[in-house]
Amino acid sequence: MEEIVNKVANSVLEVFDLEDFYPKGIRAQIDISQWLLEGFLLKEKDFREQLKNHDWSQYQDQYVAINCSTDAIVPAWAPILVAVQLAPFATKIVNGNIEDLDSSLYEEILSKIDYSVYDNKPVILKGCSKKPVPMRAYILAAHNLQPFARSIMYGEACSAVPLFKTHKKV
Repeated sequence: MEEIVNKVANSVLEVFDLEDFYPKGIRAQIDISQWLLEGFLLKEKDFREQLKNHDWSQYQDQYVAINCSTDAIVPAWAPILVAVQLAPFATKIVNGNIEDLDSSLYEEILSKIDYSVYDNKPVILKGCSKKPVPMRAYILAAHNLQPFARSIMYGEACSAVPLFKTHKKV
């Protein structure tokens, strides 16, 4: 009987798993429409009063996304004012939704990685994550790996989709 050999385990393939870089911490989303008249009209005096009376401490050490879920036309200063109120408590604040927040977190994390360790190696961007890794993070990782990696694939080692391969130099 022939011995079964795990070719994937014995390969030189480097796995780049974005889940390994997933920042721990609570994510929260603040919807500005809760402080608008009928969810659509911003009355400055009322808006400022509601922000003043809001319990911002509930966002202590959290990652926070600020958005407006309605089609209200919100002046540019409104989300900035919310961010100013959040600043003493939140770890990070972005304008947008939770995916925008995670994308921003990944941008910071991925910008600090030394990609030269993947020089001239085949790399697989591990897919099928259990954590909510945004597509933007995969695109950024591929972009950052491309100058170094010999090849980049996406998925799992057993069924990877080729994305990039360097051309052989003549």
